[in-house]
Amino acid sequence: MSAWLANYAAFLSDRQADIWTALREHIVICLIAVLFGAVIAIPVGMLLAGNRKGWLNGLVFTIANILQTVPSLALLAILIPVLGIGRTPAIFALFLYSLMPIMRNTFAGFQAVDPNVIEAARGMGYSTAQRLLQIQLPLAFPYIMSGLRVTTVYIISWATLATLIGAGGLGQLIFSGMGVNKKELIVTGALLAVLLALLADFVLGLAEKWVTVRTKSAPAAGTETAG
Repeated sequence: MSAWLANYAAFLSDRQADIWTALREHIVICLIAVLFGAVIAIPVGMLLAGNRKGWLNGLVFTIANILQTVPSLALLAILIPVLGIGRTPAIFALFLYSLMPIMRNTFAGFQAVDPNVIEAARGMGYSTAQRLLQIQLPLAFPYIMSGLRVTTVYIISWATLATLIGAGGLGQLIFSGMGVNKKELIVTGALLAVLLALLADFVLGLAEKWVTVRTKSAPAAGTETAG
């Protein structure tokens, strides 16, 4: 065991440039995909929560569900003729996968807000935008962050397949290790993917707690100045 650890340490020293490159590529791919997903899915979830047309909600969630169930390899294969190979189709595929959990949690968060709270804010003169941003959004924020955390972990895992279309990332280490039967590459790629997912979840959890504490008194503060 000690001999293997010594060899593994030597491997890390020799291949640290390649490892850091793969890690950086993986982070960029995941960050862009989740960011774009949040920019689209959160506003859509908010709009659907306030929408009174049930058929529209059903249609949007059905489309998102269909995208979620398409196997990742199949989706990548479908995108190659349209977007080619490399980072762009990988980011787009991961972006599509990120939509459903973020949108669903945003929708659930806004639906969970007590109607009496909204009605009280309306009676105190809050506009629709004020109710949305100062009342509903802070109360729904834990749901939204939960969706972001779950999505980020999934995306980091799924992004390892991006290397199959030339996007790089930690999957490059894993598949290269499988190709040359080098366990060090496989272990490094898999371990870094796990650690990256855990770190991302931890950081987002801290951000959730910080924002929740900062916004906890926002409705009360807004109530004092609404008149």
